[in-house]
Amino acid sequence: MDTRNQVMIGGRTFSLSNLDKILWPEEQLTKGDLIKYYVQVAPYIIPHLRNRAMVFTRYPNGIEGKSFYQKNAPDYLPDWIPTFAHFSSDSKRDIHYILIEEPAVLAWLANQGCIEMHPWLSCIDKLDYPDFLVLDLDPSEGSTYADVVTVAQVLHHILSALSLKCYLKTSGALGLHIYVPVINQYTYEEVRILAGKIAALAAAETAKISTIERSVRLRGDKIYIDYLQNARGKTLCSVYSIRPRKGATVSTPLNWDEISVVSPNDFNIHTIFSRLHQRGDLFAPVLTEKQSLANAMEKLSSLAKV
Repeated sequence: MDTRNQVMIGGRTFSLSNLDKILWPEEQLTKGDLIKYYVQVAPYIIPHLRNRAMVFTRYPNGIEGKSFYQKNAPDYLPDWIPTFAHFSSDSKRDIHYILIEEPAVLAWLANQGCIEMHPWLSCIDKLDYPDFLVLDLDPSEGSTYADVVTVAQVLHHILSALSLKCYLKTSGALGLHIYVPVINQYTYEEVRILAGKIAALAAAETAKISTIERSVRLRGDKIYIDYLQNARGKTLCSVYSIRPRKGATVSTPLNWDEISVVSPNDFNIHTIFSRLHQRGDLFAPVLTEKQSLANAMEKLSSLAKV
């Protein structure tokens, strides 16, 4: 039976439905729990989503059911939710991306079964110029979290040697994401080339456990240092996004000095708020500490000539 509930969030009145539907069977977490989570985490996550085209992973029948990515806003989108129209050369039509500016939008999306939040790396007013250089450490079945930590620490050392500040978060799964905030004056190609050079240095230093090999078949049991996410339209799961995984894990910022003493599974829908209350948003500097890449580009170019 479709039970509907009228709610008011931030002055917006709309209906929520089937709040008791189980989305995480093992944990008995419901759609109502998902909606509550995103409303509560809104002050922390919205700054990282604002002014960005969004892609969602929807699980209308729970994490064990079928899922799909959604880019284009549905026809039934409420008129108070803003969108950004952008022509897709692939589909030869405008895609109307949903914009998240307020908690009510997060609640409405969660009511549609949107579990994962994937923002673009660039803002809608400068689509071709990303705000971050990102490195995604994607472990294989044969990798351990300790191996992921080792590769992350090597990347941290390389980035520090290039005088680049970088910030770390769990992917919400078993990997780690490293973000380097940059001045949005570099193209995706320029950022990707630099990220590729950094990834190659780290892979050479940790060759037994990591690779930049794109082919899954050829990676073996190594960690993939994915720098190709630095491309227009590519996305990573947002910080504070919940994941469709056992335990309802959450992508969570880490300090570099705690990387070896925590596990990605430590952070979930139940535990994240005590951490936020104690530490605040450790990822906030990613939005403000924009850096020039000129020196790093020059250093790595010089290195290639040696």
